[in-house]
Amino acid sequence: MQLISPDRIYASYEVETAHPLADAIAIMAGEQSSGTFLQVPGETLELKERSGARIEAIRETGSAAQPSLPGASAPKAERAPTWRRAETLISWPLGNLGPSLPNLMATVAGNLFELQQFSALRLLDITLPEAFRDAYPGPQFGVAGTRRLTGVEGRPLIGTIVKPSVGLSPAQTATLTQQLVDGGIDFIKDDELQADGPDCPFAERATAVMEVIQRFADRTGKQPMFAFNITGEIDQMLERHDLVASLGGTCVMVSLNSVGLPAFSYLRRHCSLPIHAHRNGWGLFQRSPHIGMSYVAYQKLWRLAGADHMHVNGLKNKFCEADDSVLRSARECATPMFAGEGRGCEVMPVFSSGQTVRQVPATWKGLGSPDLIYAAGGGLVAHPGGVASGVRAMRQAWEAAMAGIDLDEHAKVHPELRQALEKYA
Repeated sequence: MQLISPDRIYASYEVETAHPLADAIAIMAGEQSSGTFLQVPGETLELKERSGARIEAIRETGSAAQPSLPGASAPKAERAPTWRRAETLISWPLGNLGPSLPNLMATVAGNLFELQQFSALRLLDITLPEAFRDAYPGPQFGVAGTRRLTGVEGRPLIGTIVKPSVGLSPAQTATLTQQLVDGGIDFIKDDELQADGPDCPFAERATAVMEVIQRFADRTGKQPMFAFNITGEIDQMLERHDLVASLGGTCVMVSLNSVGLPAFSYLRRHCSLPIHAHRNGWGLFQRSPHIGMSYVAYQKLWRLAGADHMHVNGLKNKFCEADDSVLRSARECATPMFAGEGRGCEVMPVFSSGQTVRQVPATWKGLGSPDLIYAAGGGLVAHPGGVASGVRAMRQAWEAAMAGIDLDEHAKVHPELRQALEKYA
């Protein structure tokens, strides 16, 4: 979506309503700017012209016999209303809110979802003026910084997740980490369910894990990246980040929807390490096609706030998202938000969720770039030959895919890949 005016914010929506489209969308624009359900004193024509939201475009796309969501109204005179669907583009003057992500959310994704005139309403995309780029730091490391810290070039980072998700002690987590780093893994992350529980305190876990990683780095000259889950209250996140940094760690992880934009932005301004951004809870926004927001819009907010890695799900995943949606999400992470060199806020997409060697060719074909983290839990650590064989099989799969070689053909001379293909048939 192109920026039409440099001092306006643009958002596109998909809507469904039984009311005349222009009338319903005008109510939406008024609710999200200067208007309310009745005109009030002081709401002058000059004020509306200056601060009111502007309807830039309406394109009707179809209709439905029944409302897609409950609670929607219809014109009283219509006994059998038609529920019309459309895409609309609305803009706001930057002067209404300034370059503020929390207030942007209230503007483009606030009370409009509850308006009774709509039986479906979904935010599709946002385009922001450069004032937002100037106000927020964006990613500190992104793709280049992540590659520099891990020493991995020319191929995806092969990653995994600590499993079982919860239940391991700090010592057991360190033992698993030892197996993973000895097996040649590039990237490890805490599960989002494991932060600072009484059975696995954060400080103990981080200390035990980093002792393993530092010994490995001293011996080999390569330091795998471990994303420690620091999610918590703001002061806790800052303290945990500082501990990881003091131990020589190179990454922290945050559950985005748990902490919110202001807390995440505060952490980013304090942070000296890459931030691995986990989107758990994303289904609240995405699963229904009739409400919420697209990942295209969602990921822009967090990239601008300072995420370095963004989860995008994976192909043939264990969740409900279609492959084309996953690939579109990953491509968006690498699409600049702003024109010009630098500060486009590009980040590294993270493929995960039921990934094995079998999804590698389609991932490479669909994305066309090695700039990603390919994280497999059971699809790697459950390899019949053990963790090291799981890592080798994953690398072999990516070597084949990037060279245009069929996996089964490549597996004839690579036993680890052959075993993986048999295991994950």
